[in-house]
Amino acid sequence: MRTGSIGASIVLIAVGAVMAYAVTVETEGFNINTAGVILMVVGAIGLVVSLLMMLMNNDRIDRTETRYVERDRPVV
Repeated sequence: MRTGSIGASIVLIAVGAVMAYAVTVETEGFNINTAGVILMVVGAIGLVVSLLMMLMNNDRIDRTETRYVERDRPVV
């Protein structure tokens, strides 16, 4: 997993929110508000996937913990 995936998802959500709620432009054939909502949804999905992958990776690391066993040595 790349380290910037959570940050990129948050940036997508922020840019989408600005496009959806702060920009008022009227054009034909392209609605910037709809594009902003789409960016927010994609960012939210990316954030959820990134967090799930991070949790799964952390769980896998905990299970592969190396244990050392000391053997009994005979007393001389």
